[in-house]
Amino acid sequence: MKVVLDTNVVISGLFFGGIPRAILTGWSDGHFKLMLSVEIFQEYERVARQLDQKYQALDADWEQVLRLIAQNATFVSVQPLKKQVCTDPGDDKFLACARASATSLIVSGDKHLLDVSGWNEIEVLTPRQFHSRYLRDG
Repeated sequence: MKVVLDTNVVISGLFFGGIPRAILTGWSDGHFKLMLSVEIFQEYERVARQLDQKYQALDADWEQVLRLIAQNATFVSVQPLKKQVCTDPGDDKFLACARASATSLIVSGDKHLLDVSGWNEIEVLTPRQFHSRYLRDG
């Protein structure tokens, strides 16, 4: 199964744990393939750096995890969507990546993406929904 992870899921998993961390663990254990674009990965890095600077006391080895993601995720070449789909145009990159990689699943806690679930047969699930449906027993 191929999945696109929104930045909020990856960052929450790296810095705060919980279900987002379980999703990252599920990926590293081979339960699904992580599909990425360069633009999405750069956003992961940018947001992780910002959080690391803001909360220096956090003991997150985010750089190592992002290296593993860069080495083991599947990167795809993505064309921007011809027409804006999400209310927040910055979220369209996740839909574009899903479409370019023939992925029918995005995991996100972002309301703008959740609101367009079903667009081009791409389902958007919350981290809890994804975990419950695909990883709880895995």
